[in-house]
Amino acid sequence: MMGPILVRGLALLTAAGSSLWGGYLFLQYTGADGISVLDLVRVSLVALSGFWLVWGATAAVLGVFTPARRPQFDPRAKPRGLTAILVPIYNEDPVTVFARIAAMNRSLVALGIEDRFHIAVLSDSNSLEAATEEAVWFEQLVREPASAGRIFYRRRENNVGKKAGNIEDFISRSGAAYDYALILDADSLMEGETIGELARRMDGDPGLGLLQTVPRVINAQTLFGRTMQFSAGYLSPAFARGASLMQGGEGPYWGHNAIVRVSAFAANCGLPVLSGKPPLGGHILSHDYVEAALLSRGGWTVAVDPALEGSFEEGPENLIEYAKRDRRWCQGNLQHWRLLGAPGLKWWSRFTFMQGVMAYVASPFWLLLLATSIVAAVFPRQPIVLPALPQAQTGIWGLALAVALVLVLPKVLILLRGMVDGQNRRVGGTFPALLSVGGEIVFSTILAPVMLLLQSRAVLQVLLGIDGGWPATQRGQSRLTLREAWAASWWIVLTGAVALGLTTTLAPAAAVWVVPATLPAILSPLLIAASSHGRAGARQPLLFRTPTEQCRSPVMEEHAAIVEQWTQRTVAAGQATGKIGLHVHA
Repeated sequence: MMGPILVRGLALLTAAGSSLWGGYLFLQYTGADGISVLDLVRVSLVALSGFWLVWGATAAVLGVFTPARRPQFDPRAKPRGLTAILVPIYNEDPVTVFARIAAMNRSLVALGIEDRFHIAVLSDSNSLEAATEEAVWFEQLVREPASAGRIFYRRRENNVGKKAGNIEDFISRSGAAYDYALILDADSLMEGETIGELARRMDGDPGLGLLQTVPRVINAQTLFGRTMQFSAGYLSPAFARGASLMQGGEGPYWGHNAIVRVSAFAANCGLPVLSGKPPLGGHILSHDYVEAALLSRGGWTVAVDPALEGSFEEGPENLIEYAKRDRRWCQGNLQHWRLLGAPGLKWWSRFTFMQGVMAYVASPFWLLLLATSIVAAVFPRQPIVLPALPQAQTGIWGLALAVALVLVLPKVLILLRGMVDGQNRRVGGTFPALLSVGGEIVFSTILAPVMLLLQSRAVLQVLLGIDGGWPATQRGQSRLTLREAWAASWWIVLTGAVALGLTTTLAPAAAVWVVPATLPAILSPLLIAASSHGRAGARQPLLFRTPTEQCRSPVMEEHAAIVEQWTQRTVAAGQATGKIGLHVHA
């Protein structure tokens, strides 16, 4: 097995070589009559954007050819260390959140290892109604088995630092009582077996500072949500295996569904407050990657285990909710630009920061490439600064085919591997897997121009000094009306219509390249609204099946049963008294 440094080197060479070759082909096409300044700008954009495109595909291909191991462990073996399970919440629905906690607690109790785990609900809710409901439902939670002295609740009135500050507050006040902390999100769910194994891994490796699981998305109902769920459940494991090969002991932290060594976290992960005002100053929003880098700087191993199952989360059910979350991530990732020169960081951590920045900057780069190509078509005669290059045999269509291959090949390889390793059987067979992979490719391709414009706007807002803040997540908000979709995307429609109209009028020959990008933008309200609709009935659809739907995890079943039980109990109590005192989110 190749070491991480060698794998990184090969991946970097592959991405750099491919992007330079693509840029050269593009320059041969555009510079057939001589190379202008605009040609050089466009080829630079092609090379930069292409590098990160190939880089992601390389990780997936590496993962396809990496054997998947199945961890072997005794789920009833008690960890030696004491673990705090931290559940930060912010204006959440307490019924579903506390029911998740109850399900995880029952899973630990069933294994007989619950005494090695305490659970702390860390509320940052600033809504009085939400805080009142949390207090009521916490009383329900502490009636759960073996909860005495193990399940706690505290609410901060001043939520300085948002989620990172919430965790930091617990670590500074109570962290000394614990060896490890399992950090979850409000929508996180985890099997007791997985929780126990995470703690035993920390016991077994004194140099391990953080161990990250790869959560699977569950409970999606809408077309948008199910596409994301399928991608996370079927496609992402290969990407995660490949990324893990490159990361080695300097892996990622995604802010949840991960266990940390409290002493290492407390000693190394105090976050700075960046000078200046938000969005580029103030508290760091994307704190997780910074905390992983600080642990690595301190000499601790930060690892991810794609093979460890039983780790779940929920995702946004429509594009508008996704864009709200993505806007926060964009602002947080762009803050990382200011940390590239931080003293003592490992070069891989700096590269990871750059990856995070480019994950968003790449969108305006592609948009700028489209805009400059339209300008070049409208004004074909520009001052020549370099002599012409001999035209490539493949031409621009060959380059377009190469880009398509980079996007599609990893997914095809994952499908082929699934025929061999049994993964396809876990989603209903190869035929449903083929339909789902094809559907995911079509769906993501159609939505790509809309996502590109949303991310480009987010980057522009940050650069203009507009702070997006940390809005509360509206979980369970799925179906959108056409009016709501139009209100969120009218500017996308206008942008697409203007771009297509100008190109068709001023440079009709270039319209064939512009239509695939502008037509989805013009139709964005219909796409957003239609993809927010859910399935009807209990029958499983053929498209976008996942292993967790084919065989539901015990903790998922437990959570659903608890939510139903608690909801029915509340409704019955309300009917008995003639009223229901609290609003219950079913």
